[in-house]
Amino acid sequence: MNRPPQGRPPAVALIDPKYPHNVGAALRACSCWGVGQLWWTGARVTLDVPRGRRLPREERMKGYRSVEMLRDDRVFDRFARGTVTPVAVELLPTAESLVTFEHPEDALYVFGPEDGGLSKPIRLLCHRFVVIPTHHCLNLAAAVNVVLYDRRLKRHLAGQEPLGPVREMLHEHRGPVERRHVDPAVPIR
Repeated sequence: MNRPPQGRPPAVALIDPKYPHNVGAALRACSCWGVGQLWWTGARVTLDVPRGRRLPREERMKGYRSVEMLRDDRVFDRFARGTVTPVAVELLPTAESLVTFEHPEDALYVFGPEDGGLSKPIRLLCHRFVVIPTHHCLNLAAAVNVVLYDRRLKRHLAGQEPLGPVREMLHEHRGPVERRHVDPAVPIR
């Protein structure tokens, strides 16, 4: 009998996402911002990467392998009691603004589907509620990026995470290839 996977915060949970490209982009966000697990529920998105089902092309990168992808309808049960603080990212009148939000170390960021909000049973499982103060709704993947960037920024500002040189932060080649000085008097062969 297979044991269910164990949750490790910080993590992201997408509740019944509708589009595979948003799950792929959320995976990229987790990889970029150092979050080790991406969970999602529901049957609308089925990414079976181990069996060759590929992520949308624009979201594939080598670094995503550092993020554990897990589809499980009982995501909250996969975290040991007392080891996680579920944070609903939801447009609610009583939600804390992301601007002043203090991220818990053990956060499980819970995002609703593209075509609706979090259901009441899911909201009841969440301990904190945060809203991204925008003029319009964000795309699901964009919301994941904004929240994880805010977490990283505040950790840097609080001295909890070092802010090293860019070359130490990048884990993959990015940018122009280094070029040798070219003498314009010498013809190109």
